[in-house]
Amino acid sequence: MRGKRKAAVLMTMVLLLGLATVTVQATEETRQQINQAEQEKKDTESKLDETEDRLEGLNEQKDSLQGTLTTLNTELSQVSNNLNDLEIKIDDKETEIETMNDKITQVQAELEEAIQLKDNQYETMKLQIQFMYERSDYLYLEMFLSAGSFSDFLNRNNYIEQLSAYQHKVLQDYKDAQAQMEAKEAELQLALEELEEDKVELDEYKAQVVAEQNRVTGLVNQTSSSINATAAQISEAEEEALAYEQRIKEQEENLTALRAKLAEEIRMAELAAQSSWRDISEVSFAEGDRYLLANLIYCEAGAEPYVGKVAVGSVVINRVLSSVYPDTVTGVIYQNKQFSPVASGRLALALAEGRANADCYRAADEVMKGTTTVGNCVYFRTPVEGISPKYTIGGHIFY
Repeated sequence: MRGKRKAAVLMTMVLLLGLATVTVQATEETRQQINQAEQEKKDTESKLDETEDRLEGLNEQKDSLQGTLTTLNTELSQVSNNLNDLEIKIDDKETEIETMNDKITQVQAELEEAIQLKDNQYETMKLQIQFMYERSDYLYLEMFLSAGSFSDFLNRNNYIEQLSAYQHKVLQDYKDAQAQMEAKEAELQLALEELEEDKVELDEYKAQVVAEQNRVTGLVNQTSSSINATAAQISEAEEEALAYEQRIKEQEENLTALRAKLAEEIRMAELAAQSSWRDISEVSFAEGDRYLLANLIYCEAGAEPYVGKVAVGSVVINRVLSSVYPDTVTGVIYQNKQFSPVASGRLALALAEGRANADCYRAADEVMKGTTTVGNCVYFRTPVEGISPKYTIGGHIFY
């Protein structure tokens, strides 16, 4: 009797140690998930810092470009003002040239008139001199005979001499006037040439100012484009920063959930260490358990070998036998956040369409009779670094 008690106690200790190993491995997996989540959060925070540094640099670049643009706009305004002043000066110069041309035209007309008067006077004097030369004897005789006295004769002779002197003076005046008009015309032509030279210089300077205006305008446009491009980069960086902040918030929430899960797994580990296990003979299966279990095996291990299907079914039945988990197949399978096909809807679809095949039903029948290929493991998953499984079957590890 005592031997049976010792064997029972020993069996109980073995079961408790097995459960403790399973729960410790599950807790370690959660710790690894926490470590991974913390590392991901650090990586995201690092990326956020880099984005904020880039954003700060972009804002400094934008401020610098804005200052450059302000300077260029001021320079462009000055160049435009200079160009306006030049255009006014050029217009004034063109007006002066036009006025000077009018004066030259007027002087040329006056000069032509003076030359004509001079030529006319010269012809008149030529005729008078010719007349006096050809008829001088007759003219003096007529003056002598027609004079009432010698005094009258002298007066008439003096009149002729005065008339001749006057005509010489008039001719000289016309010559002087012509010379003055010619000098004035030459002076005006010289002034006109100087005005035209000034205009040429102004036109050349205007061309330089226009080129400078085009250069500065090009720089303004280029700087404006750079500002727009930088603003777009700033907007993009701000969106990235917001996305990283949102991701950090979600990662913090995930870490909180994982820490809560770790605490729950530790609680479950402590509870499992004190739990008891039923024998398969103590389980009463409900109608539909076989159909439900076969379709879960299909969803979790449909592509696995038959032994892998039995292993997945064994995990479900092990939980039914453990006092830590629900005591029915339905309760175990639909326990919150335990089997992913339940949450994703794949199990519901498989149940609706009856997708489980003959191997899935055969595996369900075996485990419902007490067969297990993974001992008392209550967890399975795809392989992951950091977990030392008790069994590896197909694409799953069991612990």
